[in-house]
Amino acid sequence: MGIRVVVAEDSYLIREGLRLLLATQEGIELVAVAADLTELTAAVDEHRPDVVVTDVRMPPGDQDEGIRFAESLTRSHPRIGVVVLSQHLEPEWALRLFAAGAAARAYLLKERVGDAAQLRQAIETVAASGTFLDPLVVEALVQTRARRAPSPLARLTPREREVLSLIATGLSNTAITHRLVLTERAVEKHITSLLAKLDLDPDDTHVHRRVQAVLLYLAAADG
Repeated sequence: MGIRVVVAEDSYLIREGLRLLLATQEGIELVAVAADLTELTAAVDEHRPDVVVTDVRMPPGDQDEGIRFAESLTRSHPRIGVVVLSQHLEPEWALRLFAAGAAARAYLLKERVGDAAQLRQAIETVAASGTFLDPLVVEALVQTRARRAPSPLARLTPREREVLSLIATGLSNTAITHRLVLTERAVEKHITSLLAKLDLDPDDTHVHRRVQAVLLYLAAADG
């Protein structure tokens, strides 16, 4: 059985585009589509999918329905992963999405939904209780930080920044070693160093500190 997905998107063209795109993906089963928050709630209650792919803004309010729905799922259906699609880079939405826990949550710019590989990676990541941030979001936030006053990120070396950016895209240590052509030990040393430089609580779990490091980009852009 593949990953069972519910899609929520008020735009007919985008909704149908997602339907057609996911239909071509082996191992992914689209079980329902919804045009608004009411339909999404009913679809999740009926089908209990593995993953929900939802726009940030949906009727009836066209404000932050997708984020609020993800927040409610954390309490009612914590095993369901959520991929939130955003028309624009909105750091406060990303912060809210990850505030209750980063596991099984992804933030993806809507312009990327035509990239089947990118969307599939986000769906597979959250289905496995992982965290995914659109690389374009990370790049924009890195550029934003470069224009701001010195911050903890200014303490990082260029290589540590590069490693952090790859962590933010959801890559494992092993995948980072292949991408940067480094040994796994070298990657682990870079990660240990950057977490220390960012003054993250050493008593927190390693996984949570990795997520906190990525969220520093979002917090800074929002400030």
